[in-house]
Amino acid sequence: MPYTARWIDEIEKNRFNEFMARHPKGHVLQTWEWGELKSRTGWHPWRLILEENGEIVAAVSILERKLPVVGIPIFYASRGPVLSWQDEKLFDALLAEVKSLAKKRGAIFLKVDPDVPSSEQELENYLRSCGFQSAETGKGFEGVQPKYVFRLDISPDEETLLKQMHQKTRYNVRLAQKKGVTIRVGTKEELPAFYQVLKETTERDHFLVRAYSYFEDMYELLHPAGLAEIFLAEYEGEIISGTLALIIGDKAWYLYGASSNEHRNVMPNYLIQWEMIRWAKSKGCTMYDFRGVPGKLTEDNPLYGLYRFKKGFNGEFTEFIGEWDLVYRPLVYYLWTHFEPVYSDVVKGIIGKIRHIGKSQSSQ
Repeated sequence: MPYTARWIDEIEKNRFNEFMARHPKGHVLQTWEWGELKSRTGWHPWRLILEENGEIVAAVSILERKLPVVGIPIFYASRGPVLSWQDEKLFDALLAEVKSLAKKRGAIFLKVDPDVPSSEQELENYLRSCGFQSAETGKGFEGVQPKYVFRLDISPDEETLLKQMHQKTRYNVRLAQKKGVTIRVGTKEELPAFYQVLKETTERDHFLVRAYSYFEDMYELLHPAGLAEIFLAEYEGEIISGTLALIIGDKAWYLYGASSNEHRNVMPNYLIQWEMIRWAKSKGCTMYDFRGVPGKLTEDNPLYGLYRFKKGFNGEFTEFIGEWDLVYRPLVYYLWTHFEPVYSDVVKGIIGKIRHIGKSQSSQ
């Protein structure tokens, strides 16, 4: 029996999300609400389902955005599509539907970065046979989604999870408890406090952060659907650390983390991770994803401290298959892939200068 493919509207939002929640490869970045969030940042979401005997067997949320300067759209399926990757006929049917939409919209290419480990060599070979080409930039930590992560199986009991941690990590968790650090779920009214600590972190560690409105939109769209939660660490009545977690089905992700310049010696970041793990377990999760770490694991890497922090919780270092592009318009794709790195460097240079000027003015 052939598959029935349909582009759906909001009437089927819950059914779409339920499929994402129960599928082994379901991901929060493929949910309906995530598409709505990205629609507020210049993307347009399209949702496709494939059915067999009335049941959804594959789904994908495609984000469409016009490239700067040229004004031609691209397609991106963030951590998608969601389907059984071993079912080649199903994947072929899904790609055919996406290609049809791409032709109507004039899209240059479809980018995918599926939730699939790099060890699955057969899938890589199949992607190539379908016309996909690797879109790796050599900057595994700076891809659209991180290529390298730590993932922790949280199905064991809490005592076992603590025992399996690195000794120093376990010590710091208990030190924070002993010092009186407390962790609680934050509210929407406390988003400004979380964002303030996040800005402290970005200024200290020299990386960019999205505007406050993005986090406000994220909470407004994802939290009511049970897909996001904020956690705050307090010490002596002061918020000194915060995190933002995503969750769907039996999987949870640590998305953003922030820590104040004050009271870092009471180790709030260790305790807040442990409490997030406990929260994820209470929600029925069996996998906790610490998200991005650098691929270069030498101690001279500026991000090695981040790697060491996440590794201490005993997660499994996981390398994904990476970014792959299915090109619909080869000439335009060639021009863009040669122009985009130059464009990105120019934009980053401008942003860097603005940040430098802002710091100079604030210090006067």
